[in-house]
Amino acid sequence: MVKVIFTLDYEIHGNGEGCSYELMVEPTARLLKLFDAYGAKLTIIADIGEILKFKEYRDQHGKDPYHYQAIDQLQTAIRGGHDVQLHIHSSYFNATHDGRRWVQDWGEYNFAGLSLKRLDEIIKLGKNFLEKLLQPVNPAYRCNVFRAANWSVSPSKNVVCALANNGIRIDTSVFKYGRRDGLVNFDYSLAQSDMLPWRADEDAIWRSDPRGKIWEVPIYSEHRRLPAFFSLNRTYRFISGRFHRIPKTLRNSNGYGASPGVQHSSVTRRLGRLAGRHAWKADFNQCTGRQLIGALKRGASRHRDTSVPVPFVLIGHSKLFTPWNDHTLRPFLAHVAGNNSRFQFGNFDSLGLKS
Repeated sequence: MVKVIFTLDYEIHGNGEGCSYELMVEPTARLLKLFDAYGAKLTIIADIGEILKFKEYRDQHGKDPYHYQAIDQLQTAIRGGHDVQLHIHSSYFNATHDGRRWVQDWGEYNFAGLSLKRLDEIIKLGKNFLEKLLQPVNPAYRCNVFRAANWSVSPSKNVVCALANNGIRIDTSVFKYGRRDGLVNFDYSLAQSDMLPWRADEDAIWRSDPRGKIWEVPIYSEHRRLPAFFSLNRTYRFISGRFHRIPKTLRNSNGYGASPGVQHSSVTRRLGRLAGRHAWKADFNQCTGRQLIGALKRGASRHRDTSVPVPFVLIGHSKLFTPWNDHTLRPFLAHVAGNNSRFQFGNFDSLGLKS
């Protein structure tokens, strides 16, 4: 049986711009209504760094332009049988507001680069916030699943130790074939699986260790060429991202465009990538319903002989869930709901992974 698990990164734009009601609350309300119509379950991965700043602003200024009060929709989601788990953009914890946007502490942008002490501190803060907010709605609620901003869990040792120290039993940041080289750095090309969970190696979370303290449940991914990526939703994502980029000075300070020689090398490398294969994630913002149905069938076929529940983890972002996206996702939801002998909507608890 394949468990279809929808995860939603609940956040504003990465550069600190945007209205939380427009980018978080309203799109998530539409998504919950859509899912309820099909019996689907949503796991909201809530960025606690941002949410705590919204609360701080309200408490300090006596007004609520970031709609902190409306974020009680997380409680509504729990009442409706959905789930809420932990997401962290670590650069927000020391952020200040300049009157227009949140100016983040870019020195803490790379989550995996933080010390064990600092990781312990912010994970504990996020976990405690969610449990205090949601246990009055459901006393059995536990925050025990995590996703890092920018999928930044490499290097892994401090991350795995801090998660385990705070009772987090599942990470879902890794996607096979994924690579980044810039403000964060990782290479998940050799990840244990594109779909099946594994106990994570403390030194390399993308590898398996039978003695691992936590589980890694990967975001579904395939190794595909660029034509497979085309969709109108993905074009929208690209254009939107260009308008909300992190500061140029920060990008330059990390080696982007440092010299003509570096630029030439970068252009050459990019041209080479155009002809290569890349990590195609099951992203329900950017993929069409037809593309997702095809991926689900391929994944299920590869793992049809597995005797335990197999997760098909999709990723999306509240800030990108447009009304058009609502339309493109419906065929996939209908396909899963109409083939319940093979597929079921689920959450991470439905996988039965033991601590």
